[in-house]
Amino acid sequence: MAVSIKSAREIELMRKAGELLAMVHDELGKAIRPGMSTQEVNELGTRLIRDCGCVPNFLHYNGYPAAICVSVNDEVVHGIPRKDRLLKEGDIVSLDAGLIYKGYHSDAARTHAVGKISAEAQQLIDVTRQSFFEGIKMARAGCHLHDISAAIDAYVSRFGYGIVRDLVGHGIGTSLHEDPQIPNFAQKRKGVRLQPGMTLAVEPMINAGGWKVNFLKDGWTVVTKDGSLSAHYENTILITDGEPEILTMPRGGLSPVI
Repeated sequence: MAVSIKSAREIELMRKAGELLAMVHDELGKAIRPGMSTQEVNELGTRLIRDCGCVPNFLHYNGYPAAICVSVNDEVVHGIPRKDRLLKEGDIVSLDAGLIYKGYHSDAARTHAVGKISAEAQQLIDVTRQSFFEGIKMARAGCHLHDISAAIDAYVSRFGYGIVRDLVGHGIGTSLHEDPQIPNFAQKRKGVRLQPGMTLAVEPMINAGGWKVNFLKDGWTVVTKDGSLSAHYENTILITDGEPEILTMPRGGLSPVI
């Protein structure tokens, strides 16, 4: 496994790619409302990405037909936007998006409430988000990759949720998906030792029920096997000599941990 170490110049380009994607996600989050179609979400995201001079890296990636993955309720990831799929009060919707800035990729995901949602749905969103922050407490030079996985698992397991096993995080840089793969559940092996300059997309995908999923006939959409709700939270991070830097959040750095 060859994990790329980014140069100072590459890190600056990835910081910019992350900063721009954070802005796109912020605007998308503000726009989400009941009655909005998932295709409208995609159109807005596409426009925001192109308006900042970037390329949507999901569009046509291995044949995916949109720039924004819009996944509703029991859809885990890779939901395909449609004009006739309208968001309803009480839904939760996961938006997975990425862009390319001067040849460098960023990747991030957020799950949003559509109007007023149940306490159970809100808890799932909150736990999924927090599991990311629990995981990156171990994203430090000298730690091992799977220390991140174990930390996510230990936190999520307290709530009895299912951690998706068929999909994992990944390295990122001049390609959207680079080595290493980053599971969100505990592993027997330690994984590679983390070094400054590594850039990783850490992305817990958490189900309110069991961990098993089904892949729909459209070739993309992944849903929970038991029909339970699913949430997704992802950021591109940089391993440094100290705390990890979150590249896809406003102003970079760590968000306060709950």
